[in-house]
Amino acid sequence: MNLKVIDTEFSVCKVEDYSQVDLNEEFVFTGHTDEELSLVCPTTLVPDNTTERNDGWKAFRIEEALDFSLIGILSRISGVLADNAIGIFAISTFNTDYILTKECDFSKAFKVLEQAGYTII
Repeated sequence: MNLKVIDTEFSVCKVEDYSQVDLNEEFVFTGHTDEELSLVCPTTLVPDNTTERNDGWKAFRIEEALDFSLIGILSRISGVLADNAIGIFAISTFNTDYILTKECDFSKAFKVLEQAGYTII
C-alpha cells in the first residue's frame, strides 16, 4: 500500500465558529459535534478565532481510494505506529484516510511504516 507524505505542517484546533475558515483551501478538515467545533488545517491557515490549538503535525495520505467494504486498513497502520510508541491523529474522508503524527515522530513513523511493508511516496 502506498502512503503519500503531505508536505505541510498542520495544526489541530478548536474554534469559536467557522466564519474565518476558508473551506476552499486544501487540507482543511472540520468536525462539528454537540460539544465542539474542531479544525485541522495547515498551520499557516489557523484562524484568529481559535480557542485552543496544537501545532506541529505532519501527515501521510493513503493513496488508494478505499472501498467502504475494506476492513482494518487504518487499524493496521495505527497498530504499527502504536507498537513503536508513535501517537496519531487520524482523519477519514469519503475516499481515503490521513494519518497525522507529531513532527518530532515523523521520521521514525516513516521508517517503521516502510519496514512494515508500506511504500512511502
